[in-house]
Amino acid sequence: MRRFAALGWPRLKYLVLISLCFATALGARAEEVISLALPVKCQPGLTCFFQNYVDHDASDKARDYRCGGRSYDGHDGTDIRIANLEIQRQGIEVLAAAPGRVVGTRNDMEDVSVRTAGKAAIAGKECGNGAVIEHEGGWRTQYCHMAKGSVRIKVGDQVTTGQPIGLVGLSGDTEFFHLHFTVRHRGKIVDPFAYGAAENSCGGGRSIWAASLGEQMQYRPREIIDYGFAGIAPTMELVESGEIGRDSVTSGSDALVAYVRAIGLQAGDQQSLAVQGPGGASVAANNFPALDRDKAQFLITAGKKRAEAAWPAGRYTATYHVMRDGAEVLRKTFDIEPRPR
Repeated sequence: MRRFAALGWPRLKYLVLISLCFATALGARAEEVISLALPVKCQPGLTCFFQNYVDHDASDKARDYRCGGRSYDGHDGTDIRIANLEIQRQGIEVLAAAPGRVVGTRNDMEDVSVRTAGKAAIAGKECGNGAVIEHEGGWRTQYCHMAKGSVRIKVGDQVTTGQPIGLVGLSGDTEFFHLHFTVRHRGKIVDPFAYGAAENSCGGGRSIWAASLGEQMQYRPREIIDYGFAGIAPTMELVESGEIGRDSVTSGSDALVAYVRAIGLQAGDQQSLAVQGPGGASVAANNFPALDRDKAQFLITAGKKRAEAAWPAGRYTATYHVMRDGAEVLRKTFDIEPRPR
């Protein structure tokens, strides 16, 4: 008995140690957290924008991971939008966010707003043209609303991080050009901005975006996605199509109008847009009353029609403010010098 104890105990301890190490390694691998690259070839806050985040409210209301209103009821992904059709036509690439194997694709749906197509036409195909990629550790990423015919991968393909897999489009259940990006772990929805966040927390959890993305991924309660001057009255349709950019201001333009399109505005926000001419002379101003509800997007304009033979030469400056509870929460100043007619 003593001999068995003398010879067997060290071996037993060795086997136990190996078993514990093996179990720990398996557990660590099972809990390994994915690192995600940005799935659109763009720069957040400049050439693309986070329109909606994952909904963290289990009721029929909605809130994003910072307890803001940048989501809607049941939204299960991150919407990365581009500003307009003119930009989309240049071909904005959708990229694989991590290495993996393609397990699903669709590539034949038309690029048309659901407002035109109707819900019935896209029933069961709300994602539109897209792809699903399976990654190690039980992770999956899904890419939706890509342009018809642009999906470059097929089921069974192995993809690498950053590999182009398609182009941003307008297919499926969408009204604007964007990529809807969903992350799942073992079948459960994950917010890549707040992995592991406790229920009903604000700003909890942690980001699983690649550390190299840095400040690009910071949360912006409100932001401006379009601004400029036009020689005609801007409309949302002209701004969304990008056609407003073709009506630049000349000295002989019938009108001189500044415009700003913002997203993420909240109930109670007060907007103002003022235009000054050469020498600081007031040209026009629009002081909009406090919003009665949150706005996914909002277009504000300020300007006037030409009353003289030509617009006075010099620089025209527009200043946009958003005030809340007496404090400025968003501001943009931009200018133009009308070119000769």
